[in-house]
Amino acid sequence: MNKNPFIYSSDNKRYHTLDYFYKNKFNSKVFKVSLNAGFSCPNIDGTVGYGGCIYCSNSGSGDYAGNVNDDLITQFNSVKKILHQKWPKAKYIGYFQAHTNTYAPVEILKQKYESILSLKNVVGLSIATRPDAISEECLEYLEQLAKKTYLTIELGLQTIHESTTLLINRCHNLTTFENMVKKLRNKNINVVVHIINGLPFETKEMMINTIKYLNSLDIQGVKIHMLHILKNTKMNDLYQKTKFHILTKEEYINIVCDQLEYLRPEIIIHRITGDPAENELVEPTWLIKKFCVLNDIDKELAKRNTYQGYRINELK
Repeated sequence: MNKNPFIYSSDNKRYHTLDYFYKNKFNSKVFKVSLNAGFSCPNIDGTVGYGGCIYCSNSGSGDYAGNVNDDLITQFNSVKKILHQKWPKAKYIGYFQAHTNTYAPVEILKQKYESILSLKNVVGLSIATRPDAISEECLEYLEQLAKKTYLTIELGLQTIHESTTLLINRCHNLTTFENMVKKLRNKNINVVVHIINGLPFETKEMMINTIKYLNSLDIQGVKIHMLHILKNTKMNDLYQKTKFHILTKEEYINIVCDQLEYLRPEIIIHRITGDPAENELVEPTWLIKKFCVLNDIDKELAKRNTYQGYRINELK
């Protein structure tokens, strides 16, 4: 008998997992296949800034995306081949992950996106980008795309706090982000927002306030990351210079559980911890044991006897 009080769950999870959502929407196991389409970023080439966000590796947050030297079909099939052995009836979502995946002329975007959509058992696309990198022409195209497939736009925000935004060199403000969310939702396009816990000098209260802000927006999903400091990044340079506080595993779990309690239950949790490449990771080393973190989040919510949305009434 399932005694879980959370309505969007068929197991012990007390938050709205992406796996639960996919199984109910597509009646099938669904996997996101990470791709590297070779895009750049306006925060690298000088359009809005130089050097990129200080936490980004050379792969542009696409450490697990495909090999950029392979074409997209080859990248997709190499992942699918492995997954198909265990889940032969699975369906797939093409995940354009590395760098800024709307940062190109629309004709190029069409060619790349639709080459993946044409593949068998691909039921949708997930496109990671910046709120300042979607042109009006691109918006019109995305609107048409959303009418024929399951489309999600993943917007990087990371934090609502201007002092941190300047420190990490995001090169856009909160108004730009909020305006793009509204534009996407006006065209009935699903929006998922990336945030990072543990950014330099942020307090627990600041991290929770970021979630409270997102809870007021018309968004469909959230990705919660733990800051991971990678070799050969400006974030690592800052860490070596200042030794700013890195959240312990216990602190991170406590913060995430608090954040979930404030988040509307229908918002899908696409990710709830980071997943860094071990050979590139400087800190925190506890992130390497991803499944231990996931299990401890489950245990803490059960210990509290709470769940996603438990504190919603406090916000009213």
